[in-house]
Amino acid sequence: MALTRRSVRISLALALAGTFAAGALAENRAPEKSGRIGNLEIKGAPPARQSAMSLFGGKRGLTLRELVDAIDSAATKDDVACVLIRLKDAQLSMSQTEEIGAAIKRVRDKGKRVSVFSESYDTTDLLLGSYADEIIIQAAGPVSFPGLHMEEMFLADTLGWAGLKADLVQIGEYKGANEQMTRAAPSKPWSENIDQLLDSLYANQRGAIKSGRSMDDAKLDEAMRKAWMADSEDAIAVGLVDTQLDLPELVKHVAAKSGLESQKIVNLATAREEIDLTSANPFTILSTIMKPAKREITQDSIAILHIDGTIVDGDSKSGFTGESSVGSRTIRNALEDILDEDLVKGVIVRIDSPGGSAVASEVIWQGLKRVAAKKPVWVSVGGMAASGGYYIASAGQRTYVNPSSIVGSIGVVGGKITMGGLYDHLKVHVSSRSRGPMAGMFDSTTPWTEEQITLVRGKMTETFDLFKKRVAEGRRGIDLTKTAGGWLFAGQKSIDLKMADKIGGLRDALDDMSKQLNLESYDAIDYPAPPSFADMLDNAFGSVSAPAGVGALAEIRRISAGLIGDRAWTQMMQALDGLLELRREPVLLMHPGILIFR
Repeated sequence: MALTRRSVRISLALALAGTFAAGALAENRAPEKSGRIGNLEIKGAPPARQSAMSLFGGKRGLTLRELVDAIDSAATKDDVACVLIRLKDAQLSMSQTEEIGAAIKRVRDKGKRVSVFSESYDTTDLLLGSYADEIIIQAAGPVSFPGLHMEEMFLADTLGWAGLKADLVQIGEYKGANEQMTRAAPSKPWSENIDQLLDSLYANQRGAIKSGRSMDDAKLDEAMRKAWMADSEDAIAVGLVDTQLDLPELVKHVAAKSGLESQKIVNLATAREEIDLTSANPFTILSTIMKPAKREITQDSIAILHIDGTIVDGDSKSGFTGESSVGSRTIRNALEDILDEDLVKGVIVRIDSPGGSAVASEVIWQGLKRVAAKKPVWVSVGGMAASGGYYIASAGQRTYVNPSSIVGSIGVVGGKITMGGLYDHLKVHVSSRSRGPMAGMFDSTTPWTEEQITLVRGKMTETFDLFKKRVAEGRRGIDLTKTAGGWLFAGQKSIDLKMADKIGGLRDALDDMSKQLNLESYDAIDYPAPPSFADMLDNAFGSVSAPAGVGALAEIRRISAGLIGDRAWTQMMQALDGLLELRREPVLLMHPGILIFR
């Protein structure tokens, strides 16, 4: 067939058009990328810092800071193209979720995709997933997102049934710290205080989901009505989850979504092996764990001073059952070490405490002011800096809070537990004798007289005035008429009221301080150092030299925590620690009640 010039031109044009179209399709197709999947596992409840050892051996869990650092490392590693976070029975608080979520956002800002996978999702798991590009669930896995629930225990009738009476006085109308022991139901001021706090926390919860899942209020309400108890298909249908798959397909799916040419994985962080007391040579164990922890500081550093637990006089205590208290003597010794170490250029006080001893809080405040005269002292609030915890925070020059961090409870509570009724039930006869005009103030059998209550209230008022003075000195411009009296505030509201300065976690505080100090590289050093095994034995059993009964204590804790949950157990122990402080000190700066959030 003969070809004309015109037909040749048309054929050439069609060929060129086909070539152009093929090129365009090639351009539209996502090219495969090189790189690996950065993998990170989150198990249980991340601690604020590591203990000296794990009693029963095995893998040591990662701290919150280690988890955040691991995620941040993915943003700067060229060989990490995307991140997969696996939740394995994670027990994150709202504030921990916010700090990890901020790290996820920093990775996404670098153009790297982040996926979260779990076999099941509860509220905080979904909150964490809302910061990621994709929420993946094991096929047929359960999802629960009912909202925010809180429980308070009021024990006045319980104490009365047992023959006990709480003689407690509080300063601050909204404090509420005496109500757990003196009432059967909350007062109107306390309800007002807690209701506004819950409103703030619930708004934070909803805001994170709406932003991360592109929902409006109506769509979120509908999702919550259906997903209070749902399976994976229901959760996908209402927009709370993106994908369901079987675990063996997870890596392949993540690689395909990120356009990776391979399915290679690199662990962003690995749990460290611990000594296993059940199998190790006993002489090796003793020679290793009886030694106090050694610390070597070889370059410019920022100290992280941990105030995590009930604040008490004397030494900090860290037992085998997972609970701890913060001793003023231990913290002051740590502050002196920080002051003497030239390579420590600044201090971040990491607070997660409901308060405790008024005297211990003042002693720690003085120590921080002593350090602040020579080095910057900033504050990072984890879940809570309430009452004595906020007293200590007022010594900082700058305070960071997470959106769901709770601060405040500026007020005082004090008193004693009268045990006369219990003695009567038990047929115990107590004969009391006193010498001196005030010797009978803490008689365990009889309640205070009106005259004695007046005296106690006077001492508590002095403590309250000092508390307000410390806060006013540390928080310039604060209006104590709106913030004192026991009020509790969360996140942004505390900043609006000048109780804190900036929304951010520990990583934000460290980064900002390092910039202010012009530190191109630095180490973050935890203070106080973890206790040695010998210290832990001494804390738990006094002067005994062998861990007799350790297994029984751990079993009691396991059973108790199994009945009410780890979070409730921890909160109960903090409240009981504060109550026990009344044996030594009649005036406390203690956050009220037992708050159990679900």
